[in-house]
Amino acid sequence: MRFLLMVKGNEVSEAGGKPDEAIFEAMSKYHEELEKAGALLDATGLQPTSKGARVRYSRGRPTWIDGPFPESKEIVAGYTLIQADSWREAKDWAMRFPAPFGQSDGEIEIRELFLYEPEDFV
Repeated sequence: MRFLLMVKGNEVSEAGGKPDEAIFEAMSKYHEELEKAGALLDATGLQPTSKGARVRYSRGRPTWIDGPFPESKEIVAGYTLIQADSWREAKDWAMRFPAPFGQSDGEIEIRELFLYEPEDFV
């Protein structure tokens, strides 16, 4: 089973600054532990929405929208993609995730990925 651990953005991540040294070290150690356990598939931080864009669809037609997105309350600032044998194992990894913004409030959302084979669409 694959799970996406999403670091929710906030004013700190939207400001575009780099994490302080202690947070960076804690994240590096956490990802090294995931890698040693064979659970790490991918991980990275994302640039703030001021450097991004969205494609919004209305009646099936796309519209390009440049960032930033100040009205957004559910911005993703980074992610870690893991492989786990169960939701319980994924939860254990998520609970070990270092506080992404140190002493500032933060949130991690965890979601299981849909994994389909080509024959599932026939």
